[in-house]
Amino acid sequence: MSRATVFASPRRATNVTLPETLLRDAREMGINLSQACERGLAAEVANIHRQRWLEENKGAMDAWNGHVAEHGLPLAAFRQF
Repeated sequence: MSRATVFASPRRATNVTLPETLLRDAREMGINLSQACERGLAAEVANIHRQRWLEENKGAMDAWNGHVAEHGLPLAAFRQF
């Protein structure tokens, strides 16, 4: 799901428990709690998606790295330095 799709989707109210000092500081700074929570949660979800993708594709990446180590980069003869 793209980031634009997430932010455009319907909203649902939920309860979040936060430390009092953090909540007080955020309110004093005029931070929109819903937006801040949404950005933080979206970042965490994206991070977990990334970690899972890396784990799921580790075998393919290891195989490719082994191939390059053994045979060199494809089209290496045409690289200009």
